[in-house]
Amino acid sequence: MKSVLSVFTVLALAACSPQPAEKKADAPAAPTASVPKPPKAEIPAGDYTLDKTHASLTFKVSHLGFSNYTASFADFDAKLRFDQANAAASSLEATIDPRSLTLPAPPPGFQKDLTGPQWLDAARYPAITFKSTRIETTGADTGKVTGDLTLHGVTKPVTLDVTYNGGYVGHPMDPNARIGFSAKGAFKRSDFGIAYGVPAPGTTMGVGDEVQVEIEAEFSGPPLKAASSN
Repeated sequence: MKSVLSVFTVLALAACSPQPAEKKADAPAAPTASVPKPPKAEIPAGDYTLDKTHASLTFKVSHLGFSNYTASFADFDAKLRFDQANAAASSLEATIDPRSLTLPAPPPGFQKDLTGPQWLDAARYPAITFKSTRIETTGADTGKVTGDLTLHGVTKPVTLDVTYNGGYVGHPMDPNARIGFSAKGAFKRSDFGIAYGVPAPGTTMGVGDEVQVEIEAEFSGPPLKAASSN
């Protein structure tokens, strides 16, 4: 009991003691000079080829509205004419083999169905192609690539949102310029004549019409000695 009273006494004395004057707010610190970011590497303009070891092409479609079914293509290639200082002078061409469709744990016959007449019809249309018609910058490291996508024998414009991940002029262990990109885009498969299984309006019973595309790609360009001589 005595110890409890002692505690209350200490608290009472603390409450009655004069409090120190409120500390005045410190004056705002003088602005410091901003440290400039290092300049971007001067990546040489020229022709770049896809490094297939560091590239992926995946797509997603809604499955009954319960999940986004994700698959990919294993066999694709791309050629890029790149000009870091002038996006409008750049261009891109890509080719995909639809028979290289890669599925997660497909049931028997499922891959054959998807590459067959009701879906990709790969025997009749053995290539999917994309050819850029306009490349523009939207920010320091972002841009849009618009081009003609030919799928299932139909050609329509599609736009990709692209992030430029950087690059270098070359390295002793990789003596060529190297650049990397991430890209996303979407289109309706029914626009390309692939409407099988699209859900009826107002429902999700089926396979979604919208196809979401995601791309990761590195490209190899001019050799280091050519870049350093400029």
